[in-house]
Amino acid sequence: MSTLPLSPAGALMAYGGPLDGEIADLAERLADLPGIAGIYPPRWLAIQLLEGEESLLDEAAPAERAAAAQSLAASRDRLLAAYGDELDLVIADARYRVIRQVVAQSLARPESPEITLSERIDRIVTHKYLGIPIFMALMLLVFGLVQNVSAPYVDWMDTVISGPVTRWAGALLAAAHAPGWVLSLALDGAITGVGGVLAFVPGLLALYFILAALEESGYLARAAFVMDRAISALGLHGKSFIPMILGFGCNVPAVYATRTIESRPARILTGLLIPFMSCSARLPVYVIFGMAFFPQRADMVIWAMYLSGIVVAATVGVALSQTVFRGAQRGAFVMELSPYRLPTLRGLWRQAWRHTAGFVRKAGTVILAASLGLWLLLHLPWGVENPRDSAFGQLSGAAAVALAPAGFGTWQAAGSLLTGVMAKEVVVSTMAQVYVGEAPAAPAAPASLADDADLIFGGLLRATGAAGGALLDALTPGVTLFPAAAEPPDTALGAALQRAFTPLSALAFMIFVLLYVPCVSTVGAQIQEFGPRWALASLGLTLAVPWLAAVAIYQVGRLLGVG
Repeated sequence: MSTLPLSPAGALMAYGGPLDGEIADLAERLADLPGIAGIYPPRWLAIQLLEGEESLLDEAAPAERAAAAQSLAASRDRLLAAYGDELDLVIADARYRVIRQVVAQSLARPESPEITLSERIDRIVTHKYLGIPIFMALMLLVFGLVQNVSAPYVDWMDTVISGPVTRWAGALLAAAHAPGWVLSLALDGAITGVGGVLAFVPGLLALYFILAALEESGYLARAAFVMDRAISALGLHGKSFIPMILGFGCNVPAVYATRTIESRPARILTGLLIPFMSCSARLPVYVIFGMAFFPQRADMVIWAMYLSGIVVAATVGVALSQTVFRGAQRGAFVMELSPYRLPTLRGLWRQAWRHTAGFVRKAGTVILAASLGLWLLLHLPWGVENPRDSAFGQLSGAAAVALAPAGFGTWQAAGSLLTGVMAKEVVVSTMAQVYVGEAPAAPAAPASLADDADLIFGGLLRATGAAGGALLDALTPGVTLFPAAAEPPDTALGAALQRAFTPLSALAFMIFVLLYVPCVSTVGAQIQEFGPRWALASLGLTLAVPWLAAVAIYQVGRLLGVG
């Protein structure tokens, strides 16, 4: 079967101005290169090259490729001087101008076209000046909802795990005549470590549910459109914002989502900034510290953490785009905004549960293995009585020296950060073992089966009622429908952290957790997408930036007399 020749049919489109002349001149130069001219029509290739599709030259011989690149650079310089704008935008604007002319000649429009509901909403949420404040306010509402929903369930699960679950497990092991080390491994290692993380499942479920609603409704696409102008100074465009938003859920799929960005420099720069987006695995750290040190403003603190990640990413992005990626093509951002649609409850639940189930599976595998391994390291050399003298304590103590200027130079804090490199969820499970495990245990009061049933089932009902009331209060700002207690009760870990940190050092620690080295899965994704050299550069950034930020916050706070 013979193939049809690639030749233009009908009249050629006129782009107007200097653009037509440069296209014709570049096409003529490409036509003189027989290898390239035999692959693509010269005029079509000239337009594609001016739009940035330089990969089309990869099939040509090196000599012809160099000649074409030289001609292309000269044409680009002349056109940039003439238009003062990105060439892909100039070409796209010319095409839309022709389309509008054709539509005007062939389609009769009503004098006052009907304005759809989506257009009315977009006039507000994509407004030049109101769009970004609306997005920030919406994010504040989201994290406020997550905090308000989380707090009652965190208290309930902490009570259940430290009470009935621990008592029943201890009774079963004692009845089986298990040795002391097995009892300690199960209670202090597995239950304390995994249970400390599972307490945050309700909050994560709420976060995933709300993010799914924003995505399914069509708002996230609008957010990318709104943020395009704001992040253009970073050498990025709106397509970079989508992976960065996905980073709020998990950094790993966010790194893979950079494949939608055509420009490789912009793709790499986005991949370097994604680890500064606070993934959901960091949320338990914010919740437990927020409840312990800022109980009346925990939602604002959590929102400030996420906002700080965006600000730091923007600052680092500006620095990199002006140095390492200086002169890189930003590329155009073209997105079709589909009409708003009402998400289905079934679809939202399936998407939220899929992500939450992944977190629970990780708690049953990675976090459980880490908790058991940590228990072992805390007891080596075998029989050591002081955890500071254990293998884990000595390793953590060496790392703690570098963290002292940030206000949390203890072996416990350093050890929690070290294990968090494997998975950020492990930070809380490590703290549950090294802080709560160190605290003197109060004698367990005998409890009847009825008391335990009330703690489990009655406590769940009370937590659900409190969460529902807090949810309604968050959705009616300025109106308190369900007055809450003046001070929420402290969890066992929260009480232990209050003895080990001050509010200032706690804030510095949260900032460090927000910005420091991503989990090993994210590093693996960076190696696969960008290569080991850029992954190593990301590690360097996520070690230097968090240390500088945490030290600055702690030292400046001390100078200002903040405790």
